Amino acid sequence: MSLPDIRTIRTYGYAYEKTRLTDKLRSCLTLLGVEGLRNVLRLYYTLKKPDLPVRARAVILGALGYFILPVDALPDFLPIVGLTDDLGVLAAAAAAVIMYMDDEVKARADAKLESLLGR
Repeated sequence: MSLPDIRTIRTYGYAYEKTRLTDKLRSCLTLLGVEGLRNVLRLYYTLKKPDLPVRARAVILGALGYFILPVDALPDFLPIVGLTDDLGVLAAAAAAVIMYMDDEVKARADAKLESLLGR
């Protein structure tokens, strides 16, 4: 799998912001599914690691920025297919940085997921 190029990261990375991510998660809670939510949260908590390499940070910022932006390859408002490209980008980013997703990141993401789902 190839990593996104610097133009892609610059295009979407600027859109990342914690409050915008939270708003997007709330609006897409049921459409993303549990695994989609888990990927977003794991990427978010991986991003918060202070020792994360710049390249991994750039991949995550680009993926989360792409997810946040309302206009992308398949606009999010399209029924059923609107978030499929977002899920693909998130899954690819998670696969690219999986070596940085330690047990602490996974536990924090799972705890937040349980909280969001009201369990």
